[in-house]
Amino acid sequence: MASTTTKRWAYTEPRQFELEALPLDGIRVLDFSHVWAGPFCARLLGDFGAEVIKVESVSRYDPERGPAKFIPGARMRLYPDGEPGERPYNRAGRFNSYNRSKIGLTLDLRSEDGKDLMRNLVEISDVVVENFSVGVMKRLGLDYEKCRKLRPDIIFIALPGFGSDGPEAGYAAYGLTQEAMSGLSGITGYPGEVPIDTGVFYGDPTGGLFGATAVMTALWHRRITGEGQRIDLSQREAFASILPELVFDYTMNDRVQESIGNRHPQFAPHGVYPCLGDDAWLAIAVKSDKQFRSLCEAIEHPTLANDLRYSSGSNRLQNQDELDRIIGEWTRQQDQHEAMRLLQSQRIPAGAVLTNQQLLEDQHFEARGFFEEVTHPDVGTYRDIGMPWKLSDTPVHARLPAPGLGEHNDNVLGEILGLTADELCSLEERDVIGNVPLNTRE
Repeated sequence: MASTTTKRWAYTEPRQFELEALPLDGIRVLDFSHVWAGPFCARLLGDFGAEVIKVESVSRYDPERGPAKFIPGARMRLYPDGEPGERPYNRAGRFNSYNRSKIGLTLDLRSEDGKDLMRNLVEISDVVVENFSVGVMKRLGLDYEKCRKLRPDIIFIALPGFGSDGPEAGYAAYGLTQEAMSGLSGITGYPGEVPIDTGVFYGDPTGGLFGATAVMTALWHRRITGEGQRIDLSQREAFASILPELVFDYTMNDRVQESIGNRHPQFAPHGVYPCLGDDAWLAIAVKSDKQFRSLCEAIEHPTLANDLRYSSGSNRLQNQDELDRIIGEWTRQQDQHEAMRLLQSQRIPAGAVLTNQQLLEDQHFEARGFFEEVTHPDVGTYRDIGMPWKLSDTPVHARLPAPGLGEHNDNVLGEILGLTADELCSLEERDVIGNVPLNTRE
């Protein structure tokens, strides 16, 4: 194969490449991950300026792309306007959000040419991200020990559902099961009823966020010592780590927590109340006696604050049903946004329960520039979430739209690894690379 180079590319609109200076500029990441946790980890690194190469193949690509051939009636919500288009595998909404700020490579890692090319890429890369089941990367010849021989200071992060060792290391993982096994489902829902999932499955993005943090920590360590390392991140443990109260309460109080709906074990009132309109709600969380007195004034029940049933936090906890009824009578007559602004003006924590449409119309998000416009060749221009932090000197944003399948094969293999046009054509003819799934061909 031709000699390699170490040029870093960043992708901008129109679809050309130019160098940028961002916090992780100069860092190259090979992203073998799929679905959500691993892709989100790599996406964050890409948003921060790393050159992230998403590795797939024409026979095995990220499941979040959806089916290669559209199946009528199946998962229509994946696609903009419910239209799969000619290349549905490039239009899936979740994939395009989880994989922005990356460039795309297809490479058949079962072929000798694919293995050789990947070894060349590992030699000039800084980070490997993968969230396969335990053992897959070893079978591909790309586990940490093999990668470290190619690049001694490589940083290798594995994000399997249950970690790389232990009695459950081989278990299959999915968002619902992660919520259940992290302890969250045991306290979510209403007393005496079936546990309720969050509807979002926070285990994946939590694992991805912790993963990106661990990678940046390892990069800093390498900068100081010159040493790479392997990061073993259990998605289940990442999720459980944001629920420390469950552990503390049992270890210190020998108490098993139970579902209590929207209520709080220490404060009242604490709940979600109906407002004017169809399916309109307002969340209210009162922590102190001062806030409760302000709430009583706001809902035009000033005498409640002097009622012995509600005069202290412990008394309010004992009389929540009646208190919720009184508050609900008031909120039913209020617009959720107007009620929120009224209560907030009195320093009472209150928030309208927003739909996804209302999120995109939210004036505060708009004022802070939270949502960003992204232009994708197979999708068009759409709004995507931005970054929740703002760096004063190195602004971070959605740098690239998600790659089409194999979209940057020529850039990665030609411009970075130095392959000739004839070599690229030969690889494509043998399906080592490509930009169309094998199972769509006639």
